[in-house]
Amino acid sequence: MVGGASGALGRAVVLELHRRGHRVVALGRAAAGVPGARRTLVADLAQREGAEAAFREVGSMGEVGALVNVAGGFVPGTVVQGPDSALREMLAKNLETAWWSCRAAAPLLARHGGGAIVNVASRSAVGPGGGAAAYAISKAAVLRLTEVLATELAASRVRVNAILPGVIDTAANREAMPPGRLAAAVPEEDIAAVIAFLISDAAWPISGALIPTYGWS
Repeated sequence: MVGGASGALGRAVVLELHRRGHRVVALGRAAAGVPGARRTLVADLAQREGAEAAFREVGSMGEVGALVNVAGGFVPGTVVQGPDSALREMLAKNLETAWWSCRAAAPLLARHGGGAIVNVASRSAVGPGGGAAAYAISKAAVLRLTEVLATELAASRVRVNAILPGVIDTAANREAMPPGRLAAAVPEEDIAAVIAFLISDAAWPISGALIPTYGWS
């Protein structure tokens, strides 16, 4: 299961998992038409009802082994001068999508003897720069969610980890940013490969980890 599968990183994750032989269900508000997905489900993962309905349908398809929470968003702005709506929007897009998805997916993973969850946080969660206060705060909350779940789900043999990308080398970022800003950015395909490793059996000893994926940037 890949939440937020319609974005650049989400699509890269779906393709990488498909390439490795996984049957992937793509989830999100615009999940239709994601290359490599076995099934696509359109769902508002920031709402409890939307997440629960989507995961009920996923559970009816058979054994569930992993969840990747890529869904999110970005709003610039400082604490003092940012938009009034920034904090609520960032918490909904970055934290609540992961919160409701993990709550709905955990019983499915435990039912089949365990599995893995990977949350996509951000470098800003541990080293926030200026100008993205609400984003950094919401992504920091994703780190705490990851650590708490790793403890809560250990008895069910469900591993929970988070990755911390910086600026990702995507087509949209190449268009929007000056070339020098992306000189050391990590391509989306390489981040997808790290995620694929974290849900693999080879990563079975790793849980509760917060893994930097921003290279030398």
